[in-house]
Amino acid sequence: MKRAGKAKRIGEILDELYALPPIPLQHRDPFTLLVAVVLSAQTTDAQVNRVTPALFRRAPTPQRLAAMSETEILKLIRSCGLAPGKARNLKRLAQMLVDEHGGRVPADFDALEKLPGVGHKTASVVMSQAFGLPAFPVDTHIHRLAHRWGLSRGKNVEQTERDLKKVFPQEEWARRHLQIIYFGREHCPARGHDRSACPICSWAGK
Repeated sequence: MKRAGKAKRIGEILDELYALPPIPLQHRDPFTLLVAVVLSAQTTDAQVNRVTPALFRRAPTPQRLAAMSETEILKLIRSCGLAPGKARNLKRLAQMLVDEHGGRVPADFDALEKLPGVGHKTASVVMSQAFGLPAFPVDTHIHRLAHRWGLSRGKNVEQTERDLKKVFPQEEWARRHLQIIYFGREHCPARGHDRSACPICSWAGK
């Protein structure tokens, strides 16, 4: 089966399983989403959602976060992986938003990727989920499933992103990103996976 046909069938299965996939990171606006995505590196979404309520009560805006010390931020996010570096990046990120963007999160890839702790995947999540702009965030889990399903031969997430953008229509990118994440968690683990029982791997797997 060609990639386009395979992607169409996969999309139909994902739409049936996850018609309206929610954003797994709790947030209120582009700023709190940005902070949550930065915190999610090397940490589960569930753990991020445990620490952000207290953080967002103290610092619901870039101005309030920039006014906190790294030590204060670290105390609130300590249970997240790589917490010292994240505390440092979050304070610097907040200060840059205040100094260079009027305290607002820019809806621009280049500007987002210049912020401390923000890579292309984080910028893609914010562009897609906060601003509704075309982006297909690809993390290691989506990279793994795209390869397992034969939708990409990419050796890195950048190539996989390009491949997925070719086989899925642009208007589907935002929900496909979320759907594949949920599918991977619930149906398609990296290890110990019974592919014969998987709704997608049973026919698309390799």
